[in-house]
Amino acid sequence: MRDNNNRRRNDRDNQPESDIKDRLVTINRSTKTTKGGRTFTFTGIVVVGDEKGKVGHGAGRSREVVTAIQKGIEDAKKKMVEVPVINGTVPHAQEAVYAGARVLIKPATPGTGVIAGGAMRAVLESAGIKDVLAKSLGSSNTQNVVKATFKALTMMRSAAEVADLRGISVHRVFNG
Repeated sequence: MRDNNNRRRNDRDNQPESDIKDRLVTINRSTKTTKGGRTFTFTGIVVVGDEKGKVGHGAGRSREVVTAIQKGIEDAKKKMVEVPVINGTVPHAQEAVYAGARVLIKPATPGTGVIAGGAMRAVLESAGIKDVLAKSLGSSNTQNVVKATFKALTMMRSAAEVADLRGISVHRVFNG
């Protein structure tokens, strides 16, 4: 019985991740001074996504850069969410605030590309959004900008979701 459990566990662990790509947003180094000298720790902020509407973010902390990034990737995979992507852009304009960071995301016409700053760009491209206008306002703290971007993306609703919530047809959502 034990052999079967191990075989199943190993099969599950050895399955390849389905096209999930990771992007390193930033690495921060912290220093702690002790009587024995300085101790460095690294924090890696990572965004993962399948470029088909699923995206997640995470942070990992370790004494080594590689380990911090790996921990961040694991954390990001646990926090993956589905975001609505319609014709390569977002369904509507959305603003969100997290701590001091404020972000504004607007849909764009095909061919515009991703017009966004560093941390926001990583999140939007990982989600599979090809055309979008985005602006980061307020704090430029990378972690807060990433979290504000996620907050804005999770607040977005597709026309079908709005129609279901209101109990009307999609046609009436657009035409009143």
